[in-house]
Amino acid sequence: MTRVTRAAPPAQPHPAPAGTNVNALKIVVVGGFGVGKTTMVRSVSEIRPLHTEELQTEEVMRRAGRTLDDTARDSGPDTGRVSAKDSTTVAFDFGRITLADGSVVYLFGAPGEERFGFLWDRLFEGTLGAVVLADTRSLPDAWYALDRLERRGTPFIVAVNDFGGPLHGEEQIREELALGAEVPLVEFDARDHSSSKFVLLALVEHLHELSVREPAKEPAQEPVQAPVEDKD
Repeated sequence: MTRVTRAAPPAQPHPAPAGTNVNALKIVVVGGFGVGKTTMVRSVSEIRPLHTEELQTEEVMRRAGRTLDDTARDSGPDTGRVSAKDSTTVAFDFGRITLADGSVVYLFGAPGEERFGFLWDRLFEGTLGAVVLADTRSLPDAWYALDRLERRGTPFIVAVNDFGGPLHGEEQIREELALGAEVPLVEFDARDHSSSKFVLLALVEHLHELSVREPAKEPAQEPVQAPVEDKD
């Protein structure tokens, strides 16, 4: 069986809205349920982050469909999966961070459940790139985010959040997620400010490399016409 590898789409620049900082970058953090998106935004933001988390009662989980959020899937001491997550992001998380070069990164954390997928298109508007969070305890949870980004042509990197689960080598993770060698893969701790900031810097560097790789378009040349012979 032939495995299709995921290649990072080419960077597609988006014009900044009028009156905004030209050095402002919009980045979206995506991934499966309970993978650490809200935690990453909270840990790295230099302002008090905006969160839209709501409690999940048993009644809400029953109506929405427990298989969509899957809080108990593969749970237990041997797997380390989340067994009692009682809240979920229902809109988005928002934070901001200023980089060393003066650029301002606006960070949006997308809801992880597929039932909130209709919000993703709005969040992706004007996005320069994305960070896909992955959990080695359940790597397939990242497939939905990867597929959505590929369909939109949004450049991305993959960041493995360290939950202390089973060890996976880089080759194994790339094979499981069908990642091409050109897609950056980093490991970090979403709870740590410096670690989360490192992930954002890795994405910014990746976007820069993609923009440099794009060949400059040569100016269009007028077609050369054959001289008209004088028959007189």
